[in-house]
Amino acid sequence: MGWKFWQRATASADADDIADKIVEKPRLHSTLKSALIGLGVLAAAVTALGWWWDTEPDYFDVRATALATANSKQQQVVTGYITTTTVIELADTMLSKRGGYLSNDLLPPGVWMDNIPEWEFGVLTLLRDTARVYRNDFSRSQSQSSEDPDLAEAEAKFFFDNNSWLLPQSEDQYREGIEYFQSYRDRLANPSEADAQFYARADNLQQWLAAVETRLGSLSQRLSASVGKRQLNTDLAGDSAATQATSSPDEQVVKTPWLQIDNVFYETRGFTWALIHMLNAIDNDFADVLDKKNARVSLKQIIRELEPTQETLWSPMVLNGDGFGPLANHSLVMASHISRANAAIIDLRTLLTQG
Repeated sequence: MGWKFWQRATASADADDIADKIVEKPRLHSTLKSALIGLGVLAAAVTALGWWWDTEPDYFDVRATALATANSKQQQVVTGYITTTTVIELADTMLSKRGGYLSNDLLPPGVWMDNIPEWEFGVLTLLRDTARVYRNDFSRSQSQSSEDPDLAEAEAKFFFDNNSWLLPQSEDQYREGIEYFQSYRDRLANPSEADAQFYARADNLQQWLAAVETRLGSLSQRLSASVGKRQLNTDLAGDSAATQATSSPDEQVVKTPWLQIDNVFYETRGFTWALIHMLNAIDNDFADVLDKKNARVSLKQIIRELEPTQETLWSPMVLNGDGFGPLANHSLVMASHISRANAAIIDLRTLLTQG
């Protein structure tokens, strides 16, 4: 009797186990299905957010922005006010555009994006060059004069590492740089603050243009190297007594790595976007200098040469066609605009010296 009872109990337990497994199997499939759907929705949301962030900011009117700022602060638009406001607006746009500052992101989608971070680095490069010229030239009457304390601090802040994410974050340093520029601008517009000055002189403008010329020359070379080119060593050309630390090959092939082609392209887009705004600001603050040298049309021609660099890229990727091949080479197109603008800057510098 007991043996039969135990057999029936065991059979009943086995049946219950089988029934539980039959019930658990659909539950497992349902849980797995829900997890996959959740991951799919998350991936779609991250992709959509990345697409939304992957947009370059529009132009802003440098003069209108400066006038609006002056009105809100009840300040006078003195010499240098428009250029200084433009520097501040460029830096603020870099930090507060869609998605904010992405170069130091560690989470998706920012960590997967590279075009906009390279664009940010291009803008930052111009800000760094301009901050240095502000400290050394624009704000000083002569080489023996004292540097402006706000501009000295601002330059250091903008030269901070561009991809630091913690203690301190890059954007925190850059915002402090903006605050120092704002302090300098407030003092500049205050008649009682005679120690804050902006000197719109031809030699100062030449210093800034020289920095821009060097950057454009480098960007043009890097863009042109997208297809690779044989290049002769001209490092010591023009000076028979010139020497260098170590020897270099007489000829070498220069080629931008394939994965870096789009990075160079978007870095150039960011630099030229910021440069167009700065040139428009210079057109306002250095108006008398440009008119005296009859050089304003030359400045406007530089802007005209740079504007095509901001045209919409209709291709989903930066194409790297070979020279006269069937596919476009966006880097070479960009390089051609950069080179013409750089040549016009050289002519403008000559005109400022000799005009």
